[in-house]
Amino acid sequence: MLLSDLIDALQLSIGPVILISGVGLIILSMTNRFGRVVDRTRLLAREFQNATGDNKNHVLSELKILTVRVKLVRAGVLFASISVFLVSLIIISLFISEIFQLEIAAIIIGLYIACLLSLIISLSVFIYDTNLSLKAIWLNLPDEMK
Repeated sequence: MLLSDLIDALQLSIGPVILISGVGLIILSMTNRFGRVVDRTRLLAREFQNATGDNKNHVLSELKILTVRVKLVRAGVLFASISVFLVSLIIISLFISEIFQLEIAAIIIGLYIACLLSLIISLSVFIYDTNLSLKAIWLNLPDEMK
């Protein structure tokens, strides 16, 4: 393998590396959100133990929403992580293709499509979680403000 071939492989891998960086920031945002949902769930679980009557039903309603949200955020992180994993496989495939002079463009295209589909699913789940968080906020608003 010539140095020029290695430089070509490195240049090809710059785009996927940037994608890893961007998805990494999305994962950071989602894990922060996950932590906040977990903290809020713990707080409400303690409040639920001391609640009575209508307040207990109100807290239970919010806990149900938070349970769905924590599962959504976990799924979002999972799909974003799968996306990063697939990008890593793309980078490895690019180097293997260059080193061994293999024509594996179809494999790289398939990995790239799978990577983007995983990212789309992750972002869709993230958007759904954001909308669901509004439902929990509306539970806490007085009826006059709804």
